[in-house]
Amino acid sequence: MLKSMTGFGSAAHETETLSIAVEVRSVNSKFLDMSYRSVGGFLDKELEVKNLIGKILERGKIHLSLKFADKTSVQLPIRPNTNLIKAYYRELEGLATEVGANKDDLFRLVLGLPEAYISTSQVESERDKYWVLILELVEKALLLCDQFRLEEGKNLEKQFHTCLETIEERLQWISEKDPERQQSVRERLEKQLGEFTKSEHFDRNRFEQELIYYIEKLDISEEKVRLQSHLDYFRQELQAPQASGKKLNFISQEIGREINTIGAKANHALIQRWVVEMKEELEKIKEQSLNVL
Repeated sequence: MLKSMTGFGSAAHETETLSIAVEVRSVNSKFLDMSYRSVGGFLDKELEVKNLIGKILERGKIHLSLKFADKTSVQLPIRPNTNLIKAYYRELEGLATEVGANKDDLFRLVLGLPEAYISTSQVESERDKYWVLILELVEKALLLCDQFRLEEGKNLEKQFHTCLETIEERLQWISEKDPERQQSVRERLEKQLGEFTKSEHFDRNRFEQELIYYIEKLDISEEKVRLQSHLDYFRQELQAPQASGKKLNFISQEIGREINTIGAKANHALIQRWVVEMKEELEKIKEQSLNVL
């Protein structure tokens, strides 16, 4: 099963008092290249986030952004400790009613009581309690990105099969044309040899050596067999439980080597045109294999 390195995933949590948004983007890379951006705190959690990225996405150039906002917080050195102030006021208001005291300055009195205000450091401490929720959202976004990669992998697999079928079709055409090519070569050799053997400086031993070398140089039988074998191997790897982009790229290089050799040996205009078409399809395979995990 193929898995692309191109992916996207996002997760969010929104309430009247809290806003959290996580977004993950992934593209191809030879190695695991991660970046983490956080708005609203939690920059100190970078190592934990990156460990989770590496565990789920494995490889690729991956960017994760986190946006966090506690809508109840204020950007001041201190802020009212709302819940505590309300509790103070309720208690003192009840006591004032009970003893019949004046309530006019009650609220101002409450604001002067201990811990009626909390500092920014306390606000940051409050934010830490949200980290469990944030981490769940990070994991969800990463898993969605991984699922996106699987879907992209299916599209890549279809493209690979299309290219392989085209190469295989051209190989079949070459195999069908090869006897005609061989006959043409044979006729040219016979004509040239007829003139060559009439020479008074004719050396039969040297002639036989040159003939064998020439025939071997033009024979593409082994290249055709090896090329078909590499195509079959590529298909086999596409169906592997953990298909490797690096391995597919290596096989594509072997395919290219056989195609190039056929083109060099063919000495036939039509076959060489088909070789060019095979190379075009192979370039598509190489390009796409770079995006396979």
